[in-house]
Amino acid sequence: MNESCCTIRTDFPRPAKELIEKFRGVPVSNLVDAMFGEFSLPSGLRPVNQVPLLGPAFTVQCPPGDNLMFHKSLDMVQPGDIIVIDAGGYTERGIVGELMTSFTRLHGCAGIVVYGAIRDVEPLRKMDFPVYALAASPNTPFQNGPGTINEPIAIGHTVVWPGDIISGDQDGLTVIPPLKAEAILEKALAIDAHEAQVMATMEKDRTWDRPFVEKKLQELHCEYL
Repeated sequence: MNESCCTIRTDFPRPAKELIEKFRGVPVSNLVDAMFGEFSLPSGLRPVNQVPLLGPAFTVQCPPGDNLMFHKSLDMVQPGDIIVIDAGGYTERGIVGELMTSFTRLHGCAGIVVYGAIRDVEPLRKMDFPVYALAASPNTPFQNGPGTINEPIAIGHTVVWPGDIISGDQDGLTVIPPLKAEAILEKALAIDAHEAQVMATMEKDRTWDRPFVEKKLQELHCEYL
């Protein structure tokens, strides 16, 4: 019988860097639209600064207010990875701060997402390094464990698997399954091109053709007074 309370997966398949780079600069809102409004992470996860985030998910699960497994992940993360931490949404202890973030940055990590709280907000805000979190708290974290590394985690209602592509901008964060990435990208770029065309027509003619509005109002038997 396995009585281990921690699971640490030392490695996992990562998408090709060429595939990941295709998503750079694509608005997160368009990516979510391309996935039928699904696969966004909770809206409370806000960026500390304006640095966009993109890379494969390196997943960490910690008990609320505890960062032992995050400390362990610092020795395992590979260049380009995004550390995604499920801390249970607990916001009364900051489990990521300036020292840990600086260490990951110096080792090539591409960003950190904390479903929980951070600390040292002012130094993090000045870094050329993307960090997302629910809140900030100066309270000291525990370092007791247990937890997991590179196992599937739940961030709100969205499951994040190691190797999923994580994209973030000022609107928020989304999760892109690698096996569907090319199709999602194609659809997102088409949405982006359509919106650019609509904007150009709007600025030229001051018009915006939206036939779905009247169609839906007719279905609702809307009464005009």
